[in-house]
Amino acid sequence: MKYKDYYAILGVERTAAQDDIKRAYRKLARKYHPDISKHADAEDRFKELGEAYEVLKDPEKRAAYDRMGTGWRAGQDFQPPPNWDEGFEFSGAGEQAGTDAGLNDFFEAMFRGERTAHARPSHTTSQDHHARVAIDIEDAYRGAQRTILLQLPTVDAHGHVSLQSRTLNVSIPKGVRAGQHLRLVGQGGTGVGGGPAGDLYLEISFREHPHFRVDGSDVLLDLPVAPWEAALGGQVTVPTPDGKVDMTVPMGSAGGRRLRLKGKGIPGKPPGDLYVILNIVLPPADSERAKAAYDTMRQAFDFDPRARLYG
Repeated sequence: MKYKDYYAILGVERTAAQDDIKRAYRKLARKYHPDISKHADAEDRFKELGEAYEVLKDPEKRAAYDRMGTGWRAGQDFQPPPNWDEGFEFSGAGEQAGTDAGLNDFFEAMFRGERTAHARPSHTTSQDHHARVAIDIEDAYRGAQRTILLQLPTVDAHGHVSLQSRTLNVSIPKGVRAGQHLRLVGQGGTGVGGGPAGDLYLEISFREHPHFRVDGSDVLLDLPVAPWEAALGGQVTVPTPDGKVDMTVPMGSAGGRRLRLKGKGIPGKPPGDLYVILNIVLPPADSERAKAAYDTMRQAFDFDPRARLYG
């Protein structure tokens, strides 16, 4: 995906009010409308203007666009920063976009997906809100009470978009999975005409962990082992998000071997598994004694690690 500077396309500052964005779009849309413009690139420019306007006219999409950073250059290969949308609260109630290209397509997938997943009947006066929140993997093993910060895009009296913050105390249930939605009744948008408030749906994700990776309900761990532990086998202590357990390394294990600890993944019915991937680590030859040990190994083994390369 290529980055597009929507503000530059419309010729406005990033601090522009919503009315300024609308005026800029209308002026340029008249200039580059394919039916009346004599510019050779009028059709492409007109489509580009439409894409920029579809995002910037919507306060929620505009705030999401701004959250992804200002250091990007037009045409640069672009990926949203990790967890850029953590705590970003939105209703997804903006207009549907009229184009399907680039970043605009990305925003449509984000907002439309949430809106469709929890759509209420058309006659309701409640407005549901959505947000993505990141938790630690340990919270999924034990459950937890957490305070989360959410930021909701709002438009002030002068037409400027800003983020309104609020904090909520949330119960994280044991066994929650990435992608699961927690429903907070009555914590969404204010009801129309005095109706009840909508609900808030929190989509769960896991923060990056220095040791563990999550794959659905399974958890993966790269476990360093010494050469003699892999060759001779034995008992090793393995950390898990719920505490340490003992595991047997089979004799003759190779690097990369996967060992399963059944039921030690994320709790549930059924629970996931914890997969331990062996990573053989060589001790350093940083002393005369260590060098002598390596020399003894060299003489003891008739071993060529590159034999397969020679056919």
